[in-house]
Amino acid sequence: MDISGGIQASLAGRYASALFSLARDEKQLAEVETSVATLRAALGESEDFAALTKSQTISRAAAEKIVAALAETLKLDKMTGNLLGVLATNRRLGQLYPILVAFDQLVAAHRGEVTAEVTSAFPLSEAQVDEIRKQLKDRAGRSIKITAKVDPSILGGLIVRMGSQMIDSSIKTRLNTLSQAMKG
Repeated sequence: MDISGGIQASLAGRYASALFSLARDEKQLAEVETSVATLRAALGESEDFAALTKSQTISRAAAEKIVAALAETLKLDKMTGNLLGVLATNRRLGQLYPILVAFDQLVAAHRGEVTAEVTSAFPLSEAQVDEIRKQLKDRAGRSIKITAKVDPSILGGLIVRMGSQMIDSSIKTRLNTLSQAMKG
């Protein structure tokens, strides 16, 4: 059964599918999933790491050394570390975040779950994440895997992306809507 669906159409999807297939075939899906979560957290917490993934001025050799050291520091599994190395060599580190998202979608589909990306202005507590998961499960009728993301620019509220659906209850959007309505 091909669970990747339309994910493979993108460059990030092809890398994610390759990582997923290898991890599944080598029975190391749990280890890779843990490393992917660690990488996603590092991207969100480290401005330097996020800048590295976007930089076009860092040489391949320097990027390869940096990601090798990063993989060791973060204690990433070998497959995920190798992925970082390949991305650095191919100058594709800018695709890292979409690859991580696509990988999570593949794992969720493999488990029969739906992935929801929840963006909030501040970090959510486990209780809040559990409540959101419960409400989304009631709505979708399936198990939900939540990927939490923090974006202070939304000011408050939440933005939830689940498949092709998006629920935007952020204060930023509400203020923009109010501003447009007042302009007439």
